[in-house]
Amino acid sequence: MRSRRASKGLLEGAGLTVMAHFAKQRYRRLSIHLERFCPSLKRCSAACAALIFEALESFQMTPLVFVSTNGLQMAVQVAEPVGPLTDRPAVLLLHGFPELAHSWRHQMHALAAAGYRAIAPDLRGYGDTGAHGEVADYRMANLAQDVLGLLDALGIAKAVVVGHDFGGALAWTLARDHADRLHGVVSLCTPYTRRTDTDLAETMRRTRGPDNYMVFFQTPGAGEALLTANLDTLFDRLMRRPAMSIDEFNQRSVHARALPADLFLGVPELMGERFLDEAAIAHYTQAFRRTGFTGPLNWYRNLPRNWADTEGRPDQVTVPALMLCADRDCFLPPSTTRGMEHIVPDLERHTVSDCGHWMQQERPEAVNRLLLDWLQRRMPTSDR
Repeated sequence: MRSRRASKGLLEGAGLTVMAHFAKQRYRRLSIHLERFCPSLKRCSAACAALIFEALESFQMTPLVFVSTNGLQMAVQVAEPVGPLTDRPAVLLLHGFPELAHSWRHQMHALAAAGYRAIAPDLRGYGDTGAHGEVADYRMANLAQDVLGLLDALGIAKAVVVGHDFGGALAWTLARDHADRLHGVVSLCTPYTRRTDTDLAETMRRTRGPDNYMVFFQTPGAGEALLTANLDTLFDRLMRRPAMSIDEFNQRSVHARALPADLFLGVPELMGERFLDEAAIAHYTQAFRRTGFTGPLNWYRNLPRNWADTEGRPDQVTVPALMLCADRDCFLPPSTTRGMEHIVPDLERHTVSDCGHWMQQERPEAVNRLLLDWLQRRMPTSDR
């Protein structure tokens, strides 16, 4: 255990000004916080834990840094580890659509407090990174090079990669094609699947019809017009807890079950209570007002290229893997993970109850608990 002076110096070295108070009342507050976000830190002394708590209270997200990688300047949030454990591997957090590094704000706190270097970029096309290149530059193979270049620039030989939604697809791509750079992979909602006879957009066209959002987004300008016209209310209406179970959703109309693009505008009968606060809604809205949606939608427009790029490649993921599902996710229900163990042999799976698609924001306590438990059991000390 580090001394109080050493712990304080560590925090100040990470750019945090810490004024620690060790009153019993504050330590009781800390105990509740640790139980919720970081169970592994309960063993810390009151002095050490209070320093960590003060650090957590002092920031909502770390300041942006810009990193040169693969021909772009990537905007990145980096939370350096605090507390007595600082030899654990870096954890790279990859967001989905339509999200940002901000989507990982709850995990950044918990990971840093548990001794992990937490790194959350705005991926190509998003946020302060912005749009770069032509449509083909958003293919998975090139997005993987963005991430590998980021690791190189930060001096990280190997990392644990965590992805949600489309970020989960990118995480699986890295695990399959660049396993030498990963300690392990975690996916929230997005399963790893074998290469099928058609690309995903065509598969959705055949199985769900032309109204499906992935099919709709293939047409340049269509998704941009729909989402931009509704930007002021988009995130408030979209990022909500689901109002029904998957079984209930499967009883809805054919149009609803097709997952149409207008689902992103918020369908009242499907969307339940909100979980974002006003500050988070404003953060997303302002970011997409600056950048627009073309860059993010270009990820979807590369589904045919991604399929072509994977021809002849092995399907298996051999690194340790954690799959977290949400029991009310109508976009990517837990049933989509069936059979994954045959192509991801070192797989651990969990389902978060009473949770929809935006799980790391909707149920941060449950996600953090499962993520930290797996990291501490399965991951080695850092290579950085």
